[in-house]
Amino acid sequence: MKKRIMSVLAACMAAALLASCGSGSGNTTAAADTTAAEDGSAASGEASGGSEEGGAAVTGQSFTVGICQLTPHEALDAATQGFKDRLTELMAESGNEVNFEEENANNDQPTCSTIINQFVSSNVDLILANATAPLQAAASATSEIPILGTSISDYGTALDDASMSTVTGRNISGTSDLAPLDQQAEMLQEWFPDAQNVGLLYCSSEANSQYQIGVIKPILEDMGYTCTEYTFTDSNDLSSIVSQAVQSCDVIYVPTDNTVADNTGIIANAVIPAQVPVIAGEEGICGGCGVATLSISYYELGETTAEMAYDILVNNADISTMEIQYAPTLTKKYNPDICSQLGLTPPDGYEAVDTSEE
Repeated sequence: MKKRIMSVLAACMAAALLASCGSGSGNTTAAADTTAAEDGSAASGEASGGSEEGGAAVTGQSFTVGICQLTPHEALDAATQGFKDRLTELMAESGNEVNFEEENANNDQPTCSTIINQFVSSNVDLILANATAPLQAAASATSEIPILGTSISDYGTALDDASMSTVTGRNISGTSDLAPLDQQAEMLQEWFPDAQNVGLLYCSSEANSQYQIGVIKPILEDMGYTCTEYTFTDSNDLSSIVSQAVQSCDVIYVPTDNTVADNTGIIANAVIPAQVPVIAGEEGICGGCGVATLSISYYELGETTAEMAYDILVNNADISTMEIQYAPTLTKKYNPDICSQLGLTPPDGYEAVDTSEE
């Protein structure tokens, strides 16, 4: 009887052991399925613009990029177009596609925040912030979605981080439209070596403009010029400020300034009758009211930004370690129409600005 009982107990124990093994095997399979699902989710997260570096490039994916541009004008329009064209091309070549949600704030900073918040709510894969105000709005709205800036003069100033060098260490990178300010000062001296008084005209509400003036002013003063700042808060007081400047200045310097770019006609109407030339920080301003500029291609700047976006979205590059990029080429340009009206002949080595659309 004992032997029989022991045999039954042994059989039960064996069955239990087999059941346990079978259950373990099933859990292993389930765990593998769960791990695979998590891996797939992670891959999907990386394809959506995650910053994890070193993974394989994705293919067959569709991405959404939100674009917030501060205001419609030639330079910013070109940067946006270059970005869209190049990113579309790169995505097609790699078997992916990209869709753009594009909004323009019409030079209204609160509208930038509204647009950016919409992008965050819809969980776009990447945000392109075209100009300083959209970049600041994006930086405040999300620390997760990758943000690329373009047409930004100085990222440290825009992000209120004086310690920042070539990388931000956060979910932000991008391209700068800043032509070397020392070379811009040298260009002013090349054109007007005998001038004495230089007016520095800029919008006081634009941090990027303040930064540029803060850099170029001591350079010009070291060259022997007397520099006076003429600031305006918006387009409403621009005309009166320019009228003051032309009364006491031999030449006016205007940095890369979005409000100026939107209102070059106001400046031209004051400086041309007064025969006061303007050296401009970028080509669009020069085409509207200036005589010369050290020009970059904003379209090329947009293309460079698109290549950064591609690396983030498809190659899983870590945006926090991506260095700020600058325009690949610089060109000296002059405005033949305004030079003719002011009786100025450009020095050697300058190309004419296209003013056909001005």
